[in-house]
Amino acid sequence: MVAKISDFGMARIFCENQNIANTKRVVGTYRYMAPEYAMEGVFSVKSDVFSFGVMLLEIISGKRNSSFYLTEHAQTLLAYAWRLWCEDRVLEVVDIFLMESCWTSEIERCIHIGLLCVQENPQDRPTMSNVVALLGSESIAPPKPKHPAFSVDKFIQIDKFSVNEVSISSIVPQ
Repeated sequence: MVAKISDFGMARIFCENQNIANTKRVVGTYRYMAPEYAMEGVFSVKSDVFSFGVMLLEIISGKRNSSFYLTEHAQTLLAYAWRLWCEDRVLEVVDIFLMESCWTSEIERCIHIGLLCVQENPQDRPTMSNVVALLGSESIAPPKPKHPAFSVDKFIQIDKFSVNEVSISSIVPQ
């Protein structure tokens, strides 16, 4: 139950015994990236916790984090789930088919845990072993989540290459 850095090409830049590092080369899928990694190249086992939280919220809502970009709901799924959590209307984020097959208390707990995983500050996120314990036991009360990170929804990938010492940049939306 120890989180591993394993988002696409990151496995190549992360040594076996490391649990935190900094890189100048950011690789992976932006909508699942922890903000500290996407913005500063700083990654740790808490980066995986963030990614897990995004996936958990996507499963519960039946929507992708990126599908909220420029909608009337919010900039991201994280922002939308957080707003509904703060307004005590969190069940509005849940996929209708999930509501028909699960207890609402279980769904609310999963959303709560998902919001804990996507908190802006990595130190505020639980470890994966704590996430597993929270998911597996209703007797453990999860702490109140803090503000999630909203800043990793849309990024621009810039591919640079040189021909005869002339740099050309190709900007491609994600």
